[in-house]
Amino acid sequence: MAEPARPLSVRKQDTLRRLEEDVDLWVATASLDGTPYLMPLSFLWDGSTLLLSTAAGNPTAKNLQTNATTQVTLGHTRDVVHITATTEVLLPEALTQSEGDAFASKTGFDPRALKSPYLYFRLTPIKIQAWREVNELSTRTLMDNTTWLA
Repeated sequence: MAEPARPLSVRKQDTLRRLEEDVDLWVATASLDGTPYLMPLSFLWDGSTLLLSTAAGNPTAKNLQTNATTQVTLGHTRDVVHITATTEVLLPEALTQSEGDAFASKTGFDPRALKSPYLYFRLTPIKIQAWREVNELSTRTLMDNTTWLA
């Protein structure tokens, strides 16, 4: 039996906790010809944006550089946070020392220390949805057009 639907305010709190505590998320991108690509990446949430990093030559990096919008997802199918975001591409030297250090501390790896080229990507959420069961689907949108609804 499904638990009762959470009010939006509780769902927002749960979502913010996941953004703070989770380490990895799924990044969905597509190439210019429409080829989909799904990759798990570690992330840092700074309270308003997500910071990701991946090798400059892999499909996710290439797709994020050519398409300014992406979707990322945390959790599993019975407790999901789904985020649509705009993407900003950052070279490692564009990060402040504290941003790079915070990313390395949270994710357990520091792309700045690698010899192969890595890029960072700052994702700004424009829409956030969260739900557990069908009873939360009709009110799953927590943020729309960058504005929290709860």
